Order: sequence, then C-alpha cells, then structure tokens
Amino acid sequence: MFDLSKEFDDFYTKHTVLPQDIKNDLREKKKLNLDRLDSGLDEYNSENSTAYEVADSKEQGSVAMSTVIQNDSNDYDIDVAVIFEEDNIGEETGTTKVKNIVANALKRKCVNFITEPTAHTNCVRIEYADGYHVDFAIYKKVGDTYYHAGSSWRERNPMAINEWFQEAIERKGEKLRSIVRLSKMFCKSRDSWIMPGGLIQSVLCEECFVDYERIDECFYYTMKNIVNRLNISIEVYNPTDSSKSLLLKQKDRDKMNNWKGRLSEKLFKMAIITKSECTKKQAYDSWHDFFNHSFWEYSNVSETNSRYANVVKNSSVPGEEFIEHKYPIDLKYTARIDCSVSANGFRPQSIFDLLKFKKWLPRNRKLLFSCNTNVPYPYKILWKIRNVGEEAQRRDCFRGQIIISNCPNNKRRETTNFFGPHFVECYVIKNGVCVARARIDVPIE
Repeated sequence: MFDLSKEFDDFYTKHTVLPQDIKNDLREKKKLNLDRLDSGLDEYNSENSTAYEVADSKEQGSVAMSTVIQNDSNDYDIDVAVIFEEDNIGEETGTTKVKNIVANALKRKCVNFITEPTAHTNCVRIEYADGYHVDFAIYKKVGDTYYHAGSSWRERNPMAINEWFQEAIERKGEKLRSIVRLSKMFCKSRDSWIMPGGLIQSVLCEECFVDYERIDECFYYTMKNIVNRLNISIEVYNPTDSSKSLLLKQKDRDKMNNWKGRLSEKLFKMAIITKSECTKKQAYDSWHDFFNHSFWEYSNVSETNSRYANVVKNSSVPGEEFIEHKYPIDLKYTARIDCSVSANGFRPQSIFDLLKFKKWLPRNRKLLFSCNTNVPYPYKILWKIRNVGEEAQRRDCFRGQIIISNCPNNKRRETTNFFGPHFVECYVIKNGVCVARARIDVPIE
C-alpha cells in the first residue's frame, strides 16, 4: 500500500484531533453550567419548598473518551451525567418532571441565551451562539444502581461506556483511538450525509480493528473490515450489555446502511493505493476523495523551493514510531526544544544563533537537546531523532524510534554525523499521557 503514514500523522494531529484550547473551553462551560444548575436549584427549592440537590456528575461521551474531532461548524458538545439520589428526587418522580426541574433551574441562571436550556428525550441541552452545547444526561441512583432519564427510567451505568473504551485501548493500543477519530472524520466529511453516531463507530472500530505498524494501513484495513462486517449484519449491540441493540429506531438502521454504502463506495474507488504502480498523486487523490478535505489536495504538496528540498516531508520510514500510537494525547501544556552546539576549540552556541547566519550546521559537532516545559513535575521526557536525506537513505540510518533521555535532567546528546535536513521531537509524559510536545529542525551540511 502506498505509504502516506506521515501524511496521516499530520492530518490526524493538525486537522482531526480537537485542539486543547477548545477542549478546555468545553470543560469550562461544563463547570460553569454545573454551578448554574446548583444555584438555580437553590432558587427553585426556596420557591417550591423542595430540597433537590445534585449528588454527583460524570463526564461522558467523546470528550471523556478523547475521540472528539474538529469540524468547520464549531458544533462541539460535551456530555455530562447529572446524578440525583432517588431519595432526594422521590421514588415516584417521572423522567419528564426531573428533566423539567433541571431545565427550569438552568433557565434561571442562563440569561441572554438565544435558545433557553431545553429538556429533550435523553438530556437537557444548553446551546451557545458559537455552536457549542452542553448536554446534561439526568440519572437517579438507587443504592449502587443507576437509571437514566430517557422516555422512561432505564437502568444504565453512566461510566460503563467510558470504562469499556479505556479497557479496549489498553488491550489494542492507542492506534484504536486514532482510528475512531479518523472514522468520524469520514462520516462528517459531507454535510448531506446522515451517518451513525460516535458510539456506534467506536464499537465497530474496536470490533474490526486491524493492527498495522503504519497508521494509514491500520485505518484502511480496519475500514475494509467494517464494510465486510456490515455486509453480514448492520446490527450493533451495546458493548457493556450485549442484550441491548444500539439501533433503536428505523432511522438508526438507515444510518447504518448509509455508512455501509458510502464506505464501500469510497474504498472501492481507492483500490489503486494497494497497487505497486500507484503514484503519490494517485494516493493523494484517493484520500482526498475519501475525506473530502483540502489537506489531501495534491496541489498543496511542495517538494521544492525549500532549503529542505531533499525531504519528502510527509513520508515515514520502516520502524518509525509515532507518539499518538503509544500514549493518549492531551496537550494541556507547552514545550520548547533548545539545542546547544559545541565542538573542540569552540564555545557552545545556541542552534538558533548559528542558523541565523547559515542554512546548515557543520558536521562533527556535538548537540545537547533540552526541553523547556511548564508541565508540573514529576514527568518524563521522550525523544525522537529522525534522519532525513540521501545519506540517511544510503546508510539505512533513518532512525525515528521514540527513545529516552541519555543525559541528566531529561536531556538528549547527539552528534552531527552526516548531512541532511533532520529533525528532533520531544514528548512530555505525565501520568501515562503526552501532555506537551515540541519539534526542532536540525539541517546538517
């Protein structure tokens, strides 16, 4: 299969994963509206001689699972389970009444909204003018058992799906999360398409997942498996309760047939990428037709007019590793790589000072890389040294593995052994999550 794995890494990082500032904004809106709910309930209770009180809240859905993706319409949502004790709201209180109580409490505090907080079948929704919305799914707890307020009270653990997905990631690796996000990008690639939601896609991506070293192969063959699976049956069951279908209405089944048809059509049209005669332009055109995204327009690819003309910037090499495939990515902090360049008889200089006056570093210099970050300690730093160019190819020394620091204070020592437009990346890992990353170019004459 034509290798565009580095393109996929770029597409995934820059155009698929939701930027951290937007996730932070969603979580701030969640916190703000939980505070509004508490305050509004206090007013409601005072007027109605009641004592309703939120016992707990849990983040759910794609934000909690870290599978939320970018979209042009800013239609981002965060799902929150709002939990009451049954003793608090009353054993006989119906789902419509409790959702209306929550909506009433929010309306008291959500002023100047174009649309007031509204009770829907499965949630109470708060909509923002910029396209964001917060969905409060209402639950009651009886002992250790939870019930969701839909059209009726139905037993459902608000954290079961999150826990199932996390277990799946632990079994199959972080690439599964990438595949789910890329699947969502396909399903949202045309406004006219009516496709299944994120949970159904996550379930089938997990069921049909094929593990390849390269992310483009992993995605392509997982999608092929999904088509084969849907040709057998479009039925999808809740992964935490196999007795319950996720297809509740005919509309849900129509969406499954839409997904099967669209996915089958696009994969059939792009079969050229698995042929030995496939060109880079054909591969780009195939993925452009698949994702309908300007990133894949071949006219945007430039392999000239740069001091890095020998670099095919978006190509990977055998054995290259990507941090997205090893750790969850949640870039809450910043990082910057500094590099000190030294040689016998010369005082150390910053790489940035040297490159102000020349385009390339001399050979046979010692390089000491350090990572400056605002991540609170403790954490660890991982590094990726990627050699690029004709000499790296001739010596079969592209490297590209993710490795540990080899000097005190999380620093990494290297040398300028041979020419090429190489690059170095660093990743800050805290509590098993990559929370900051940085990159620096290292052009050697």
